[in-house]
Amino acid sequence: MDSINKNQPEENRENLNRDGALDKIKEIIKQSDTCFFCTNAEGGQSNGVRPMSIQQVDEQGYLWILLANDSHTHEEVAIDPKVKLFFKGSQHSDFLYLDGWATIQTDHEKVKELWNPILKTWFTEGENDPRIALIRIEPSEGYYWDTKHGNFVAGVKMMIGAAIGKTLDDSIEGKLKV
Repeated sequence: MDSINKNQPEENRENLNRDGALDKIKEIIKQSDTCFFCTNAEGGQSNGVRPMSIQQVDEQGYLWILLANDSHTHEEVAIDPKVKLFFKGSQHSDFLYLDGWATIQTDHEKVKELWNPILKTWFTEGENDPRIALIRIEPSEGYYWDTKHGNFVAGVKMMIGAAIGKTLDDSIEGKLKV
């Protein structure tokens, strides 16, 4: 098991705690704020999985999502607040998995802070739409896969490694403990 990592000539694992973990979460979500948001729902058309957009990762590390208060997501989180989120930042790097606890909130000031005009697509009455609710996610732990020096350097190292028959990828991965 793990033969690829054992062939790696340089260290490619780094577990991150609190501040380091929050920095990595913010970095990857900045690359792509859309995730697969998973509840523990059994049944339904999507079995509790749907794409959602993170509106903000605040200074305390909470992730914020706007949703409709009459949605399946709202109902599922109200029943069981344990959630999982999966992010893909780019084609070859910036992957993130998070476990967390979600709470439903109704805070009009926070909605105004997070409001973006494109959201009117779903909330046709604008930021005052009575169907708007918030989910605040408190991540507890997760795992990330990334590159140490960016996609360009990673690509060059992969090409050299392929040419000489040696594992030279620029990957870094590790556990996140928030």
